[in-house]
Amino acid sequence: MAAKSKIYTKEIIIAFIALSFPMLYAFVKKDNKPNLTGIVISDKKPEMNKENWLSGVYQTEMDDYNNDHWSLKEISVRLNNQFYYKAFNQIRVNGFVIGKDDYVYSESYIFSAFGDDFIGEERIKTQMQKAKVVQDSLKRHGVDLLLVFAPGKGEYCIEQVEDKYKHPIKNTNHAEFVKQCKSNGVNHLDLYTYFNLLKPNTKYPLFPKFGHHWSYYGEVLAVDTIIRHIEVLHNTQMPEIFWEKTDVVDTARSRDADVLKSMNLYTNPDQNMQLAYPELLFENDSLKNRTRVLTISDSYWYGPVYMGVPTQCFAGGQFWYYFNKVIPSPIPGEKVEVWELNLKEEIEKKNNVVMLLYSDGNLGAFGNTFIQDAYEMYTSPATYWARVEKNKTIQTYAKQIRNQPGLLKKATQKSSELQIPLDSAIKLDAMKMAGMK
Repeated sequence: MAAKSKIYTKEIIIAFIALSFPMLYAFVKKDNKPNLTGIVISDKKPEMNKENWLSGVYQTEMDDYNNDHWSLKEISVRLNNQFYYKAFNQIRVNGFVIGKDDYVYSESYIFSAFGDDFIGEERIKTQMQKAKVVQDSLKRHGVDLLLVFAPGKGEYCIEQVEDKYKHPIKNTNHAEFVKQCKSNGVNHLDLYTYFNLLKPNTKYPLFPKFGHHWSYYGEVLAVDTIIRHIEVLHNTQMPEIFWEKTDVVDTARSRDADVLKSMNLYTNPDQNMQLAYPELLFENDSLKNRTRVLTISDSYWYGPVYMGVPTQCFAGGQFWYYFNKVIPSPIPGEKVEVWELNLKEEIEKKNNVVMLLYSDGNLGAFGNTFIQDAYEMYTSPATYWARVEKNKTIQTYAKQIRNQPGLLKKATQKSSELQIPLDSAIKLDAMKMAGMK
């Protein structure tokens, strides 16, 4: 009788364990949510019901959920990103690229530095003419309008930009906005040019190597300049900011390494940059803290918000993020968006100064629709209020999308697939939910 051959060899057992490892690891690991920055992940499991099952929605959403909560997702993403970073000098952050000496950039800010996103002289001229009408209308109510042009990293750190982006500059949005502000008499503060004047002699970096925004030190200088400018513009006194001690460290704090966090690497590189962190103090004088400043801005204003500037210097003035999200919310525990407020009451009665602050990479959408909306409100109130009422249904669904990770993730994917801004993708989905498309 022939001897039985051995079926389970050592190699087969090892291969079986290797193939089974992800499933076994998922069973052992209690929390499978990956600790990754900048990735939209929904914690809510898809709901299984007859309608979702028969339509295939449940299967699609469950597949998506399992992909997000796969037990080895975090380490796989980090190792993959590390490989691209080390082998090809690439970062796996949507819209960001790496330049010379490890400087990271939003690619759109490089385009802005060289005028590749220039929206045209006539368009900017028209917008600033409308801004002047809004400025004069607000002034009749004792409110000042101020436009602030913040610097962008692509232009400020232009020496570290890869040569493939460089070419002669014909015009930029920043240059044209400043020109049209001067031509039309619009109040403005040009921090973009101010930072370039500081650049040759600044004691500490005004932009960090691994961050997207101005450095904490740059933010402090910017806030100090803004306060002094508003004091002159509005003929008022405001609390001063000052510092007696400055920490100088070689590891970024606060938002000075926000892109590095989003790179989701397995091992972070040395930062090789001395960054300064003044211990900020505010003048404690309630009589001076009475000029309420409403700030409409891109993400550049988040830093001053974290410092406490709106509370300590702007008399509690709100921050309207991209003319959309209201910070802090006027209703505790609820997210409130600008379209839910009465624009006329907010800007005429509740504030002394309305400040629009945008960096050069966002000047193509300067103020988002604030200037157009306020202009229409003052020059054609009937059409403005009719349009506001008509858009409420779409805005309601758009807010729902922004606040639900699952819906937001779908809109983000659509934005990437169609190569359109996220807000446009959200609007398309909101219109579909409203039965308009």
